[in-house]
Amino acid sequence: MSSKRKDTAAKEEPNSSLAPNLRFPEFQSAGDWTTVKLGEVATIRTEKVGQNTCVPMSITSGVGLVSQAEKFGRVIAGDSYKNYLLLKPYDFAYNKSATKEYPEGFLALYSGAALAAVPNSIFTCFRVNGDSPDVGFLSYQFSDNLHGRWLRKFIQVGARAHGSLSISDNDLMALPVPVPAGTNSVLEQQKIADCLSTVDELIAAQARKVDALKTHKKGLMQQLFPREDETQPRTRFPEFQYAARWEVQPMEKLAKRGSGHTPSKSHPEYYDGGIKWVSLADSKRLDAGLISKTETEISAQGIDKSSAVLHPAGTVLISRDAGVGKSAVMVEPMAVSQHFIVWTCHADLLSNWFLYYQLQEMKPIFERIATGSTIKTIGLSFFKDMCISLPGVAEQERIASCLSSLDTLIATQAQKLETLKTHKKGLMQQLFPSPEALAT
Repeated sequence: MSSKRKDTAAKEEPNSSLAPNLRFPEFQSAGDWTTVKLGEVATIRTEKVGQNTCVPMSITSGVGLVSQAEKFGRVIAGDSYKNYLLLKPYDFAYNKSATKEYPEGFLALYSGAALAAVPNSIFTCFRVNGDSPDVGFLSYQFSDNLHGRWLRKFIQVGARAHGSLSISDNDLMALPVPVPAGTNSVLEQQKIADCLSTVDELIAAQARKVDALKTHKKGLMQQLFPREDETQPRTRFPEFQYAARWEVQPMEKLAKRGSGHTPSKSHPEYYDGGIKWVSLADSKRLDAGLISKTETEISAQGIDKSSAVLHPAGTVLISRDAGVGKSAVMVEPMAVSQHFIVWTCHADLLSNWFLYYQLQEMKPIFERIATGSTIKTIGLSFFKDMCISLPGVAEQERIASCLSSLDTLIATQAQKLETLKTHKKGLMQQLFPSPEALAT
């Protein structure tokens, strides 16, 4: 993306230490890079919405500016709307709210066509005066937290005003911005921005592919498993079209149910003994379906001298509360905390992977029946009385195999997406001066 405005950029003094590691061939001899103060090439914008019709915006770290309606499901501007700061295309908006990824606040380019607006209480807005820095080039540097590395020296711990970081506009506008020096500066900036934009397009296309596969899996599961309050699926594989109807069976008949326990923390010998122990700290690990690593390990003593139980490999577990309804299959023998229910399936009646996928399909039910104010929990009585509808083992395994193959495809495509993101990150590290060079 390139700015079309024509103004005079600030004076530049080349600095050989700022040269990036990678430059395009046509700019190899274009000279060194330099820095310009943001306040010398950009102007703070303080115009309010007033009577203008604008799109109220919010910001999402790592994503950028999005409409309040998209982010919150509704417009939250309220009566303060007329005092919002007015945003025009190619304006920048700096949100002075700390996030985990951007503790010094997130800064984004507004690339929409319509007039937009952001809350004046937590935003500072500015516009580049001329052709340099190119807005796309500058936007990529902000996404790499150029501003954060500069501003952190001005932030006092715990210093907040009205929920935002105490960052003055003067400190922001004193930010040194690295740019190529010389007559071809804008052309090189645009080349860098165009290159990264192409990578972004590849990332977006790959993300759409992953989302499409996930949507396909969701729709397929709705066909392969009975819907709520039904006992028969909408679709069966051809080889099972004339097989017996699915039957509703109590889980107590199909699998051995178990629960968990937390060994006393007052006995350090109960821990760090090499036995995997699934706890709430492992909630994200359940997303992969297979769980092979845990945040905590316990010992044989922790098993022998407490109510903790070692469950065999292949056991299916489900979270009763935090992350309610999340399920996974154990790669190896493991114990679990009291926040989980486990089932060791009777192999001649129930496939563990079929159960895993059926639990995934039932997750909305689990979330709905969970009770509690702070942490939602499913009572043990529900699992004691729980029934599922299922076909013969051969059909169960066919369904599980199909969905497992789809999961493998999704994982492969998701890994490609992560590889592209890593490639972009590495490319940015090569195309821009290093933070260490900027600090000197």
